[in-house]
Amino acid sequence: MSSVIGYLEIEIQIPHAHSLKEKRAVVKRILERLKGKFNVSVSEVGEQDKWQRSVIAVVTVGTSPKVVDATLEKSVEFVEELFPGFITRYQKELL
Repeated sequence: MSSVIGYLEIEIQIPHAHSLKEKRAVVKRILERLKGKFNVSVSEVGEQDKWQRSVIAVVTVGTSPKVVDATLEKSVEFVEELFPGFITRYQKELL
């Protein structure tokens, strides 16, 4: 049996953040909610020193490419529901 690794990178813009503390509160909420809802691994992987930008990585593993891809798509939709208009770009990759 083979496994499939799904990697998702989401770039977000946080227009109302006026400090790193405000930004981190938003990012922390996204990370915790994604972990809890989809049982994925998540981390802020870029733009960590910028007040209003962040890059979040989501990783999941499964046996079906279809299921892994669906989990990543649902993760994007979930972030968009939490914070409409914050996503500026996202990129998926299945390995």
